[in-house]
Amino acid sequence: MHAWKVARPGPISAGALEWVAMERPEPGPGEIRVKVTVCGVCRTDLHVAEGDLEVHKPGVVPGHEVVGVVDAQGTGCVRFKNGERIGIPWLRRTCGRCRFCLRGDENLCFNPSFTGWDADGGYAEYAVIPEDFAYRLPDSFDDEHAAPLLCAGIIGYRALRRSNLPAGGRLGIYGFGGSAHIAAQVAIAEGAEVHVRTRSKAAQRLALDLGAASASDPADEPVKSLDAALLFAPSGDLIPGIMQALDRGGTLAVAGVHVTQPGQLNYQRDLFYEKVLTTVTANTRKDGEEFLELAGRIGLSISTQAYELREADVALRDLAEGRVRGAAVLRA
Repeated sequence: MHAWKVARPGPISAGALEWVAMERPEPGPGEIRVKVTVCGVCRTDLHVAEGDLEVHKPGVVPGHEVVGVVDAQGTGCVRFKNGERIGIPWLRRTCGRCRFCLRGDENLCFNPSFTGWDADGGYAEYAVIPEDFAYRLPDSFDDEHAAPLLCAGIIGYRALRRSNLPAGGRLGIYGFGGSAHIAAQVAIAEGAEVHVRTRSKAAQRLALDLGAASASDPADEPVKSLDAALLFAPSGDLIPGIMQALDRGGTLAVAGVHVTQPGQLNYQRDLFYEKVLTTVTANTRKDGEEFLELAGRIGLSISTQAYELREADVALRDLAEGRVRGAAVLRA
């Protein structure tokens, strides 16, 4: 089969990815193999390719928003049938034994494994996943529009829940790519007033089209008295200003797996009055199941920008340079 691997971690424009021929993976016990039809392009893939995230597997195949059909199964597999459509997500395996796994917080597992970082992912013609960590997908989404649900959607959903947004509250969203445009729709469907801050004019237009109350550049006059906020942009220097925009008791949930050094916080100005600054670390399978059921029920509009699999390097360059509207996807 053919796939992209991270050959030389560094700037994506300098050839971090390499298109290679490699052996088709074989599923081990408890694993299933998927013939990939679509793989979403996530900012985490960019962080892996550029070396912002320390390499876990040299030459790894990126991609963790994978949609395809089961075409082979290892011993002991019972959940899926050959030919069934499934999704492969970011969270690939947990130990199941540590105190976090046992109390239901498997996203905090001491020994997790992630698709496209610890093991080869979906920038390929075939991919393998432990069957217990794969998802069934809502029938209302075709492959192209289902792919972003598997990370952008699930992580956006967890971030929204971590923000403790009250019913009918005012939500600020900073950065407006794949995760943000999905989380915004969930919040709006649940009655929130959503204010988006992003530098991209195209993203601002998309936010307004999806029902945001306002959309403008982060450098513009800030929104005040927010009940909650989500930070998807990898810019830690935005954090103090967002904390100032929160009302008393408000929560900022930082959703990026990699964020630059936060700006300096002033306790009295930015954190007092029981404001909360929290982060989002991966997700649990319960988050994924809840979100996918919700996505199918409320009819989310997923904005995608499609590329062929051979164009993965182009897609990542476009993502790095802010040229993607919504979520980029690769068609195998």
